[in-house]
Amino acid sequence: MLAAAPSETEAALARRVEKLERINAALMAQVERGMDQQGGAYALFRTAIALEGRVRARTEELTGVMHRLERSNAALAAAKEEAETANRSKTRFLAAASHDLLQPVNAARLSLSALGDLPIGPEASAIAGQVERGLQTIEDLIKTLLDISKLDAGVVRPSIKPVPLRDMMSGLVDGFEPVARRKGLRIALRCADDLCVASDAVLLHRILQNLVSNAVRYTGSGGVLLAARTRPGACRIDVVDTGLGIAEADRPQVFEEFFRGRATPDAEPGLGLGLSIVRRMAQALGHDVTLDSRPGRGTRVSLMVPLAERPAPSDAPRPAAWTRLSGARLLVVENDPSTADALCRLLRNWEAEVSVHRDLAGAAAGYATAGRAPDLMILDYHLDDGACGLDVADYLRTLSGTPIPAIVTTADHSPEIELRAAEIGAELVHKPVKPAQLRSLLTYMLA
Repeated sequence: MLAAAPSETEAALARRVEKLERINAALMAQVERGMDQQGGAYALFRTAIALEGRVRARTEELTGVMHRLERSNAALAAAKEEAETANRSKTRFLAAASHDLLQPVNAARLSLSALGDLPIGPEASAIAGQVERGLQTIEDLIKTLLDISKLDAGVVRPSIKPVPLRDMMSGLVDGFEPVARRKGLRIALRCADDLCVASDAVLLHRILQNLVSNAVRYTGSGGVLLAARTRPGACRIDVVDTGLGIAEADRPQVFEEFFRGRATPDAEPGLGLGLSIVRRMAQALGHDVTLDSRPGRGTRVSLMVPLAERPAPSDAPRPAAWTRLSGARLLVVENDPSTADALCRLLRNWEAEVSVHRDLAGAAAGYATAGRAPDLMILDYHLDDGACGLDVADYLRTLSGTPIPAIVTTADHSPEIELRAAEIGAELVHKPVKPAQLRSLLTYMLA
């Protein structure tokens, strides 16, 4: 009996020790898990702190970039405004300069025309022809530079209307036919009689005129074709020549300023601005221009223009045939002495009775002396001291009580002047005045 007791005690102790060990192991495991969890939370905390720092750094970097972008955009906007202001200033300067430059050209052309009406020898006639061509080149250059400036400044506002294409193209062919004939070239037209496009008649005419002029200049043999072909909703106008062609390497530069191809030996040298004007005007109109050329075979330049309904025929009378202006009483108001003298000589060669004055006061005195109204007035728009030729028209019409016909001359192509002339029913003629154009207009208005 005494030997068994220690054994039970030992077993109980062993069980208690085992239980304590399990409890201890469980406690140790719980502590270890707690330590692990604390370590993970700490690591997460450190990671969060690091991420927050990176986000703050990236945010500051992005904010800096945004501020630099804003400053850059503001600088670009300021530069754009400065460029547009410079373009407008350039356009105004060229417009003013062209007026002053075209005045002596106008006087010289009128004087040459008056000289051509006099009996002169062949040598003098040939020299006069050379001077006339030189003046034409100067006039073309001034007008072209002004056109480029206006197009670059965005002041050209196309007036899109239905344009009968056959009439315009036929006039171009008739105008270039003498030049082509002198070079031994054929110039042909293919266009349906009823074809009509939506465009600005003045700008479209200038585009086609430049293209045909280039085609004739760079063609030595063969001919030039001006053709219009309909496409779905559009018309493709082609100017095709059998000239020298354009090398592939030169084609990207063709529409740039002052690019000149190889002209034929007998051609007048070009300015290198015609196709540059074509591109700018076509862009202003929204008309696509394409070029296809084969060196030694020729070139085709195509213009895509939207189709339009043909307008109703006009009942307006056509200009009468030219006649002598014998006995017509003409009043001229021109502040430039050389222009006034040349215009007076020209009109008197056409057998008209001419009175010339510098301003409104002179015209009023001339009217009082004559005691009757003139048959027609030719008025310079810009007179001395800011005066305007339209004031002369208003004064003499009011004084005489009759709507005296008036022609207004100016080198300024601004639409405001055109609108003011139209408001008083005057015909507007831009300087340099072409004598043939003036004579035709005078004959029509006095008929």
